[in-house]
Amino acid sequence: MAKGTHDYVEDGRNEQILVYMNGDLVPRGEAVVSVFDSGFLLGDGVWEGLRLHEGRFAFLDRHLDRLEEGAKTLALDIGMDRQELTEALHRTVEANGMTDGVHVRLMVTRGPKRSPSQDPRLNLGPSTVVIIAEHKVAAKQDGGLSVATSHVRRGRPDVQDPGINSHSKLNCVLAMVDAIEMGADEALMLDPHGFVSTCNATNFFVVRSGEVWTSTGRYCLKGVTRGVVLDICAKAGIPASEKDFSLTEVYGADEAFVTGTFGGLTPVSSVDGRGIGNAWPGPMTSRLTGLYQEKIRSEGR
Repeated sequence: MAKGTHDYVEDGRNEQILVYMNGDLVPRGEAVVSVFDSGFLLGDGVWEGLRLHEGRFAFLDRHLDRLEEGAKTLALDIGMDRQELTEALHRTVEANGMTDGVHVRLMVTRGPKRSPSQDPRLNLGPSTVVIIAEHKVAAKQDGGLSVATSHVRRGRPDVQDPGINSHSKLNCVLAMVDAIEMGADEALMLDPHGFVSTCNATNFFVVRSGEVWTSTGRYCLKGVTRGVVLDICAKAGIPASEKDFSLTEVYGADEAFVTGTFGGLTPVSSVDGRGIGNAWPGPMTSRLTGLYQEKIRSEGR
């Protein structure tokens, strides 16, 4: 059975969690939104996935920067400032007795509408803010991930800006459908020019001759973990580039890995049936994983 970057170890405690709903903490089974909510009707909203590590949210400021930028682009009033969001996040995990090994999804939509319509002037306000915190540890990915290239491309920002972490993820879902049909764990997506862009749910990296490459970022979500890895490389003196590169250069890579908030760095063992490297994780991936874990401990609140 295929595995993915979001596979996790089942934890029975999640059946009893409390979910933050517009200021209230409610049992999981009662955590519902209206069928008229903009997120349900249109995917009109922004979200962030966060990790709680030893009582602190890793890279919280980076996540909130992206959330606020996306909301501003959508002309969406979150209705809470950064301090209030931070307090709500901590209130949620504290109410659930959580300190470590926790994944949190912070979601903001434009809120309920008077009638099903795209027109934001039909919104009743205020925004809907939901925080789901779960005991969630990534499943061990023995042997690395298999990745397959999807026919679904990442689009230009004048169509739907891929830099916004919006609730509208249909293109990523379709790419994952491709991967599943091909028996792969995750989908690799190209940009409009045919260069490698990103995976459907993670950012993609290759290692060639001691250099770390990832895409330009023009056609993908600039993931927080992606940015942290690039910062780590700069500090450690590891050559790293954001650049255009082709599938041919992927197939000939020494290593490949994907990055994401939930899984951190996950090694890739094959792309389109071509084996990548001889060990998973490879030496560079292992080194970066260690440096990443150190960075988590130093940058959280």
